[in-house]
Amino acid sequence: MLRLYNTLTRKKEDFQTLEPDVVKLYVCGVTVYNDAHVGHAMSALVFDVIRRYLEYRGYNVRHVMNYTDVDDKIINRAKQLGEEPLKLSQRYIEDYNNDLRNLNVLPATSNPQVSKTMPLIIQFISDLIEKGYAYAARNGDVYFRVTKDEDYGKLSGRKIEDMQAGARIEVDEAKEHPMDFALWKAAKPGEIFWESPWGKGRPGWHIECSAMNLAELGEQIDIHGGGNDLIFPHHENEIAQTESYTGKPFARYWIHNGMLQLGGEKMSKSLGNIVSIKDFLSQRDADVMRMLVLSGNYRAPLIFNEETQDAAEKSLERLKSAFRPAPASAQGLSPEAASALSTQTEATHQSFTNAMDDDFNTPLAMAGLHELVKSINSARDNGATDEQLKPAQQTLRELTGVLGLRLQEKQGSGDSDRFIDLLIEVRNEVRKQKLWAMSDLIRNKLKELGVVIEDSKEATKWRWG
Repeated sequence: MLRLYNTLTRKKEDFQTLEPDVVKLYVCGVTVYNDAHVGHAMSALVFDVIRRYLEYRGYNVRHVMNYTDVDDKIINRAKQLGEEPLKLSQRYIEDYNNDLRNLNVLPATSNPQVSKTMPLIIQFISDLIEKGYAYAARNGDVYFRVTKDEDYGKLSGRKIEDMQAGARIEVDEAKEHPMDFALWKAAKPGEIFWESPWGKGRPGWHIECSAMNLAELGEQIDIHGGGNDLIFPHHENEIAQTESYTGKPFARYWIHNGMLQLGGEKMSKSLGNIVSIKDFLSQRDADVMRMLVLSGNYRAPLIFNEETQDAAEKSLERLKSAFRPAPASAQGLSPEAASALSTQTEATHQSFTNAMDDDFNTPLAMAGLHELVKSINSARDNGATDEQLKPAQQTLRELTGVLGLRLQEKQGSGDSDRFIDLLIEVRNEVRKQKLWAMSDLIRNKLKELGVVIEDSKEATKWRWG
């Protein structure tokens, strides 16, 4: 039985869907006004792994990830660049889609945009006003009336009186209560706007997701996901709006990933420590970022630095080592050794499922995969043939694929491969003459270029590392 941690109840729960074998999954996407960074990549990869595993377990996942293309940040950025806001956001949507493809993130079932959901947003707000949950202010804004929602704060565990006392709240005479939040914002001079019953304006951030969710998945969903920085106020306000509108529980399970940190501090534009996805992928393979995410609990902070990236890369190389072919001289395993490899393969399959069923415990799942790698490599060293290695290697390929790892070997050009072959021949001659210092020099220089040399009794082989 799959169990997952629910932020709403603060405990692990058995996973039961609204419809048999169907998962309605909504994940908050990015606000598209600049290049996406590795923090966005972390969240995208967490929910990609969750989706892949749910599909592996037989569920049909209807995965919706929105794009916020109407927002203060977009408007301000567009002004700086002298660009139309919607053209700016569309450009960054295309950029982010390309980033996700390069990270091997599966495309969502749908990617709604705020600008294309405006009629429903306006209708949503109108209905909340009619039900008494919202009100139009004199200045053209529309606010949600938090005191009308009896369980407001249930996701974050906050109470209205504590929020008001413990936070710096902007005094606004247009509001009935300081904690009331905007559903509609009156347009300022020169800003992009839409016509509405309350005048020209645009929606608030929170109502956008509620409306897109309703349009794509209906009144109730199975899982709502996002970063834990969205728990309050964004997801809290989504619950308030949607449940006040429908009169039904909104999402059964709330899943939140931890934040990515650089050297122990949160990555942010104000600190000037942003690393874009493009910058990362220009230096490292996409599998390194995925392995980094898989190495920790998805709800915990993720340390992002050279040391953790190097560790992720080494872990990837260990996985790849299991796919090397048997030497041509392999004599085959004994029946007992072959049986032991088969037993380990079955055990790994079961341990992987058990780990992932326990709130997507990827560190434990990876530990099981590395045990299988160890068994495969040991079997090869003890004379296993390719035919004997194949079932274990296929299982490893299947399970790493469930996690979205590609495990592709680096490829060189034909010319570079021939040149390396020549250097290996020279090194072999040097070794025959027992010129060990020169032999080591060639090995080390090739290693600096990403070439790994493997010496054995039969021959010297090389591969891209």
